[in-house]
Amino acid sequence: MTTGDTTATMAAAAFRRYGAPQVLEVLRVPVPQPGDGQVLVRVEATTVNGGELAQRQGKLRALARVTLPRFVGVDFAGEIVALGQDVTEFAVGERVWGTVDERGPIGSAAEYVPVEARRIARSPDGWSAEDAVTLVAGGATALVGLRDQARLHAGERLLVRGAAGGVGSVAVQIGRMLGAHVTALTSASSADFVLRLGADDVIDYRTPVASLGSYDVIFDTRGNELWSLRRHLTPRGRMVTIAFDVDHKLRSLGVIAASRIFGERRIRFFLGHPTGVLFEELTQITETGHLQPVADSVFPLERIAEAHAKLENGGVHGKVVISIGAAVDDIRV
Repeated sequence: MTTGDTTATMAAAAFRRYGAPQVLEVLRVPVPQPGDGQVLVRVEATTVNGGELAQRQGKLRALARVTLPRFVGVDFAGEIVALGQDVTEFAVGERVWGTVDERGPIGSAAEYVPVEARRIARSPDGWSAEDAVTLVAGGATALVGLRDQARLHAGERLLVRGAAGGVGSVAVQIGRMLGAHVTALTSASSADFVLRLGADDVIDYRTPVASLGSYDVIFDTRGNELWSLRRHLTPRGRMVTIAFDVDHKLRSLGVIAASRIFGERRIRFFLGHPTGVLFEELTQITETGHLQPVADSVFPLERIAEAHAKLENGGVHGKVVISIGAAVDDIRV
């Protein structure tokens, strides 16, 4: 691609109707140009995020208007190939990671993506794009959720629910970094995985909620049974959830809102809106050895439907990665 070539096209994944993973297709669309304050990134890797599954299935239509076709992909790692006006803090050829604006016209499951310079940072030195991208969304979410929202301190007891998932697997590592005693709530088949990440204890997710014990901080990635889970906070405990039950949206969001009567012990629900400053922190944390990559499997862009199905079927350890430019038969599990 030549910078400024308005006739060049690229591959980008999208869906034109709601449904199963098979509705995803790879389209040919014009290569975007960076606007003022933006850079154009040649994407090398992205991941499949849980919210994308619900959106593709049509479960979020009542909450957010979506124009079809909808291009998918949120996080990315890649290389800057062009600069927009007024961008001075980055240079062509630098390797970066970050997220796109989910309300924008193109997702990161594409060969190129324009992104605001304030939303990116230089990626960890020596890391491949496929490894680095596994920490982008989960790392930013876990860091804000545990350090800023829950104010987790050394020596506190932390329960991570959904500890083997894309966000939970990084939350286990962040919790360990912050000095907490980390209990991972996950499947028995995921026990070895989360223990390698730094969990101190593992509880099978099928254990009745009433038998979970008490915790200073609960970090939830599932969004259901929130009221019952909140009862396991210590008197000064804090609970953060990054999800709600998409099959029972009003009830789930109502529980979160009603919990405000408990003040400090309320359920804190948040959606990450990471900035370049946050990704710079994440780069430093990664380069100092506190985090390890959590790639479950890698699929080429042309097989993104299979990647969505992989996450949808469950049992994933960490992130399902989409490698942009990989050969169509290059699947690594």
